[in-house]
Amino acid sequence: MPAAPSVKSKAIACFGAVHMDHIAHAGLKILAETSTPARLTQKPGGVAANVARALELLGSAPVLAGTVGDDALAQAVKAALKDDGLRTALVERPGFVTGQYLALHNPDGSLAGACVDDRILSEAPAGLFDPVLQGLGDTQMWFLDANLPEPVIARLLSRVGNRFVAADAVSIAKAPRLRAALARIDVLFANRREAATLAPTQENDSLHAISEALMATGLKAAIITDGAAGATVCKGTTRLQLDPEPVEIQDVTGAGDALIAGTLAGLARDLDLFEAARAGMTAARMTLQATGAVPRDLAWSRIAPAR
Repeated sequence: MPAAPSVKSKAIACFGAVHMDHIAHAGLKILAETSTPARLTQKPGGVAANVARALELLGSAPVLAGTVGDDALAQAVKAALKDDGLRTALVERPGFVTGQYLALHNPDGSLAGACVDDRILSEAPAGLFDPVLQGLGDTQMWFLDANLPEPVIARLLSRVGNRFVAADAVSIAKAPRLRAALARIDVLFANRREAATLAPTQENDSLHAISEALMATGLKAAIITDGAAGATVCKGTTRLQLDPEPVEIQDVTGAGDALIAGTLAGLARDLDLFEAARAGMTAARMTLQATGAVPRDLAWSRIAPAR
C-alpha cells in the first residue's frame, strides 16, 4: 500500500541536552586497562539535539532550545547544527564548558561504556530559557527531556499554555524530575525501568502492571519500551503492543531518540498516537541499522505508516 500523503507538520520546540558527542566504534571488543583500535567520530548530540536533528530530516519544522558555553566547542556545535539546517534557540552561559558525551561501542554496536559532562545544563537556573521563549511563539508542540533540572521543567510548563507536551524520561536517575509534571504531559517516552521508577512499581513487575500504575498518575499517554520485546503504547485504557522487526544492529546510539522523533513527526501531522508510534518504531529500526545517532537517509516518506 502507498505511504500516507504528505501533510504540513506543526512546528515543534525541543528543549534539553545539547552537547558534542565523541563516539568510538571499536574494531575489536573493548577490554579494560588497554587501548583498542577504533574509528572516532564527533557530532552534536544530546537527547533534544538528536530528536531535533531527526525531526529536521523528517520535515517537521523543529526548533532546538538548549544551552552552550562561550568556548570553542560551542562554536563547533553551532556550526554543525547550522550545517544540518536546524533552527536553534541556544542560550549561552559564559564560564561554563559546553556539554560533552563520550561513548565506547563494541564491534557489534553494543555500548561498552559512556561518560557525560552536562554541568552546564544540570546546574542551570529555572529561567534558563526565558530569553528565547518569545521567539518560539510559532511552535504548537513542545518536547522536553529529563536532562533538564526540575525547576527548569516547572518553569517551562508554566509558560507552555495549551500546547501539546511530550517528554522523555532519559534515565532512571533523571526520570523523577518529571514526576510532578506527569498530569500535564500529553505523551511520555520511557523504558521499562524508567516507567517503573515513575509509577512507582518494581521493574520486575509485569509491563501491564507498570503501565496501569503509570497511567493512574494522571498521565494522558505513554510509550514504554522494553528492549527486544518492543514497545507498549498506552492511551487512556487502550494498550497496543508493537513488536520490533529483526534487524542487524550497527549502532545503538540514538535509537530511542529516533523513536521519539518519528512518533512526534507523526503526531505533528495529525496521526493518532498508535499510527505515529509505528512510524517511530520504523525510525528506530533505521537508526539501529546505521552508524551514528541520526541516519542521513531518514525521511518521512520512509517511515510513514501505510494507509
